[in-house]
Amino acid sequence: MALVERHSSELPLSVQADLLGIGRSSLYYQPVAPSAEEIAIKHRIDEIYTKYPFYGSRRITVQLRREEVLINRKAVQRHMQEMGIAGICPGPNLSKRNVANQVYPYLLGQIKAAYPDHIWGIDITYIRLAAGWMYLVAILDWFSRYVIAWELDQTLEISFVLATVDRALAIAQPDIWNSDQGSHFTSPQYIERLLGRDVRISMDGKGRALDNIFTERLWRTVKYENVYLKDYATPRAARQGLGQYLEFYNRERPHQSLDYRTPAEVYFDARKDALETGLARPGSGLRWEDEQEFLTNIRGVRPSELIDVTEHIN
Repeated sequence: MALVERHSSELPLSVQADLLGIGRSSLYYQPVAPSAEEIAIKHRIDEIYTKYPFYGSRRITVQLRREEVLINRKAVQRHMQEMGIAGICPGPNLSKRNVANQVYPYLLGQIKAAYPDHIWGIDITYIRLAAGWMYLVAILDWFSRYVIAWELDQTLEISFVLATVDRALAIAQPDIWNSDQGSHFTSPQYIERLLGRDVRISMDGKGRALDNIFTERLWRTVKYENVYLKDYATPRAARQGLGQYLEFYNRERPHQSLDYRTPAEVYFDARKDALETGLARPGSGLRWEDEQEFLTNIRGVRPSELIDVTEHIN
C-alpha cells in the first residue's frame, strides 16, 4: 500500500482506495512500526555503505561497534537484506534470488557504452525518512548518465520495479540491459519484458556491485546531494523532493565526465547523431522531435568520445 497517504488531509482513505482500485478494508490494517533504534541503525548502515560500498556485513558490524552500537553481524546481515544492499566484494548475496530463476552472464567486461540506449542499468537503493524508509528504483542510460525512469515505494514488492521497466520501455529501448542477480531482476515477469523486446540481458557477477558502477555512483550522488541534506519526513515529501532533484540531475547539473554537459543534453544530442549514423537501431528509442514531450512526461542527455563502462561517474 505504498501509494496510500494515510494522513492526507486532501483525500480520505475511501477515496484513495477507489482511485487505486483496491479494497477499502485493506487500508485500515496498520503494520507494526519499526522502532526508533531499528531506524537509526538502518540509516547508519546506509551512510556507511554509501561511503564505503566495498564494505560487507563484517566491516559494517565492526564500524557500528566502534560507534558503541551494540549489534552482532547476524543482525547487520538481516538489516542489509531488508534494505536490499550487499557489499561489492564477493561474499554472501544478500539480495537473494529464487534459485529456480534464470541468471544471465555479465556481458560488459570489455564493452564500452558507445551511444544512447546502448546500455541501460537498473538498481534499487534504500532511501531514509525521518521515521522510516523507502526504496528507489532507477533505470540509467550508461552513455549519458541520463535517468530514463524511476519510482519510489515503501516495500520491495516487484510491482514498482515492473511499473518502472514498463515506463522506460514505453520511452525507448536499449540494446543491453544490466542488473544484479537479485530476485526482482531474475523473476520471470521482469525477464519476459526484456526478452519480448529483444533486449540482451546482462547480470552482475554474484557479490560484485562494481559491475553496475554507474548506477552505484548515481545513488551516492542522490544521497549526498539530496537525501541526506533534506531528511524527508514523509513518503509524499520524498517523492516530491526526489522528483525535483532528478529533474535537476538530468537537465541542469553538469557532469565533469561529460565535459560539463548535462545528461539530457548528451542523451538527446548523441541519440540524434547515432540515429543519423546508424549506430542506434531505428525505432529503438525516442525521435528527436519528441524531446520536449518526453521531458514533460517523465522528468527526466552527448559526448563525442566513447565512454568506458569501467569509469566512475561524478
